[in-house]
Amino acid sequence: MPEIITYQGHIRNWKSLCDELGINKTACREQRELEIIEKAYVKWGNSVAEHLYGMFAFAIKDNDKIFALRDQFGTVPFYYYVTADKKLLCGSTIREIMSESGFVKELNADMLQIYLTLTYVAGEDTFFKGVKKLMPGHWLEFKDGELEITRYWKPDFKPDYSKSLDEWADEIHNTIQQIMPEVLDEDETAESFLSGGVDSSYVLAMSKANRADSCGYDDERFDESPLAEKTAELLGVEFSRSVITPESYFETVPYVMENMEQPLGDASAIVFALGCKATAEHTKICYSGEGSDEFFGGYNMYRNAERYGDNLKNFYVGNTNIMKEDEKQRILKNYNPDVLPVNLVKYIYEETEGLDPLTKMSDVDIQIWLEGDIYLNVNKMSRAAGLEIRMPLTDRRIFDIASRMPSEYKVNDVTNKVAFRTAAAKVLPEEIAFRKKLGFIVPIRIWLADERYNADVRAKFNSENAAKFFDIAEIQAIFDDYTGGNFDNWRKIWTIYTFLVWYEIYFG
Repeated sequence: MPEIITYQGHIRNWKSLCDELGINKTACREQRELEIIEKAYVKWGNSVAEHLYGMFAFAIKDNDKIFALRDQFGTVPFYYYVTADKKLLCGSTIREIMSESGFVKELNADMLQIYLTLTYVAGEDTFFKGVKKLMPGHWLEFKDGELEITRYWKPDFKPDYSKSLDEWADEIHNTIQQIMPEVLDEDETAESFLSGGVDSSYVLAMSKANRADSCGYDDERFDESPLAEKTAELLGVEFSRSVITPESYFETVPYVMENMEQPLGDASAIVFALGCKATAEHTKICYSGEGSDEFFGGYNMYRNAERYGDNLKNFYVGNTNIMKEDEKQRILKNYNPDVLPVNLVKYIYEETEGLDPLTKMSDVDIQIWLEGDIYLNVNKMSRAAGLEIRMPLTDRRIFDIASRMPSEYKVNDVTNKVAFRTAAAKVLPEEIAFRKKLGFIVPIRIWLADERYNADVRAKFNSENAAKFFDIAEIQAIFDDYTGGNFDNWRKIWTIYTFLVWYEIYFG
């Protein structure tokens, strides 16, 4: 019988799988899911993922080979490393690989160039030389020292123009109704993260969560929590608000970079980490609404898709694009002209040739941004806090709808996520369902300029570690320009700073 080496995840269709595979439904979840993975692999082999719904990554020892697989969207991280003596090390964390004999810790300095543009680690390479990510929708086989990687799934878009807006909304709503009971077992209880937006509000309205959890700030310009509280009151659930102060925010940065295992320049990750910590004090399971923005056209920039046209392939590398090549060349001591973020997405543009610009943008974000930033953040920060997050909207059945939906039902001149919002309006007031997307706002652009909070940022920018990678005068000039009033530079400063914090933790 094949033996599971490592597994992390949550299988949603476990009841039907238990019936089909002859597994005792009354077993505890951990035992049940391990048995599902083992027996499903025996029955279906390398095509096992076609039969699973949920979030998962695992490795199985099967006689003289190792088989590993990551789910279609990469909701659970999976890393691997081949030692000098041809041994495969793998797992859902880099630190467990680092603890194994045969691992040699070296910095992959080229990744810094990718990071300074995207603010996250995209693609299969990592900041640790030789440590690779098994990408979403891929499996690997390792036998006799040889590694084979196979892509078993990719986003496939085939617009269907036969349905009306209301019919698309009905299909979304009916599918979410089908999925929600699978996301939580009968003997489990859960709370739900809640912002002022439609995604988390819709999930809360469709769930059995008894409490909603939100983060806020003392500065009302950035505080969405009053909107969230009104939604919770409307839906008749308790409401919990965690106040994020600049002191707690900056104190948490090293904790986030250590547990993330790679640097992440997404400023909302710190807030999310604090939110997970606060929520874990009164629940072990929490819903969250990730996935629908990328599937259904949720970002405001998607409304410019037609204007970009075919030029997208020359510049659109995902949801963030912080530094151009000429600026990186100027600030980095060692710049490699062959390491370009656009190279990471060439295959996506080849796959989407002939499709409309919005679909191309969405596909880039689904394959690059979701895996590299959003799902990584959710997984790492929740687990560090002892919290398990369930994401009902990240599901192949939900994506299947989005893959068939014409772009006109995703974005129009008035709003984004048109069909999704129309579906949400079945259970939410229109003022919530069609509320303008604000995003996960963080006052960091103001805090970074405040001398009460930015002492460590200044110190890191003038440190010996910074001098290993950057022209100190050049990055200081960016900082001075920012404090002089050019607040647009805050993302560049934050991206450099988070890298330096991470580097100090992992490389001294």
